[in-house]
Amino acid sequence: MNDPFKAPDGQPRCGWCGAAPEFLDYHDSEWGYPVSDDRRLFEKLSLESFQSGLSWRTILAKRDNFRAAFLNFDFDKIACFSQRDVERLLNNEGIVRHRGKIEAVINNAKRTQELIKQEGSLAAFIWRYEPDEKSLETPQTASTSTESIALAKELKKRGWKFVGPTTVYAFMQAMGLINDHVEECTIRTKVQRARTKFRRPEH
Repeated sequence: MNDPFKAPDGQPRCGWCGAAPEFLDYHDSEWGYPVSDDRRLFEKLSLESFQSGLSWRTILAKRDNFRAAFLNFDFDKIACFSQRDVERLLNNEGIVRHRGKIEAVINNAKRTQELIKQEGSLAAFIWRYEPDEKSLETPQTASTSTESIALAKELKKRGWKFVGPTTVYAFMQAMGLINDHVEECTIRTKVQRARTKFRRPEH
């Protein structure tokens, strides 16, 4: 899916965004733009963990349902979820009903609280794993990277669950730590411009 896709406006995009109608807006307005908001970062890590073994189309189609079920991914509220909440979520047909992944989100919310106390913010911690500029000059084709492996390892060390290197790499692509829009993609320059203006969080 690395070959460019010609969108309805006649401009080339990354090949994957032509696979489903709902992908185009997500690709053009979200994917790859840098994010420093802790809640959005937590949401994306959670959704990527739910995607494991599934397609992103499945998750994207259910994203609003996930947001409603997990209180807009407010990790302070999710950290207080009980076993009753787990059972409630397992009965929610609007989301992916996987006990391990649901429990992982609750666990990871608690780990996020701990990390913020130690590091200042989730964003400051995450952005330490941004690759150097030279490695960002061309889009990547792998499903993991040295940085995603290192970040996944550190998160697991801190007690996080369902955050393997592939999941973390997809998260890094989406949240703008790298610009993996293909060279021909008309959005690549816009994302690069946003990355240039982006102020990296320090705390």
